[in-house]
Amino acid sequence: MENNIAMEDKESKTALITGANRGIGLETVKVFLTKGYNVIAHTRKPSDNLPDNVTNICFDMRDKDTMKQEISRLFKQKVNIDVLVNNAGVAHGGLFQMTPMNIVREVFDVDLFAQMELTQLILKQMVKRKNGAIVNVASISGIDLTRGDCAYGTAKAALIAFTKVLAAEMGTFGIRANVVAPGFTDTDMVSYVEDTERTIANPMNRLATPHEIANTIFFLASDEASFINGQALIINGGGATRDKSAKFEFSGGGSNPSAGGHWIVTD
Repeated sequence: MENNIAMEDKESKTALITGANRGIGLETVKVFLTKGYNVIAHTRKPSDNLPDNVTNICFDMRDKDTMKQEISRLFKQKVNIDVLVNNAGVAHGGLFQMTPMNIVREVFDVDLFAQMELTQLILKQMVKRKNGAIVNVASISGIDLTRGDCAYGTAKAALIAFTKVLAAEMGTFGIRANVVAPGFTDTDMVSYVEDTERTIANPMNRLATPHEIANTIFFLASDEASFINGQALIINGGGATRDKSAKFEFSGGGSNPSAGGHWIVTD
């Protein structure tokens, strides 16, 4: 893994991908690499999961000071960020009356406010160059809200709304912003959801793969999508809705579900 992005190919475009340690983020790193991009992969801590030919930057998304330091370091190295993929996030499930407000705030801090903070930093450069593409990673939970979505679903809904505002404001600078809203995807995060809930209303009767989501992210970031702006693209195998009458139950002890009836998973 490269420690200094200045060593990379300056003729290629550069993508910054957050939450790249596993799942959709890691697969997105791999897809952009195969397409010839320089890739800056963000993780909370140094990661051994990343391919050797990427630059790994590390900070907690809630630590805005370290975030600013790392982005400033990149800019001082004359790195141009052509694509920003806001993928980092935490997953949460819990009935509203059983979810402490500090948990709601934690989810919003990571799934919305940190994305806005990072986007604002990167936009300073994109606006000067009058070019760039931003792809935010939301969830079907942000569109088809149901029981248990008081924190995660509402945060992702706000991320989708933010993307549309961003597209309206930045289009004049040649910067596009779009958002993907995946349904259940075969990652560690969905291991905490009941098997029957994962495939409800999905006529393909399977989970999405991280590679399928990553390919869609790349398409929206690429010149092939040069006139697509402000769109929320649902990726759920043709499923229309989630089952809102289903019992609110979660499985998987890895997240240590509390007696309060909620769980939270950090990517």
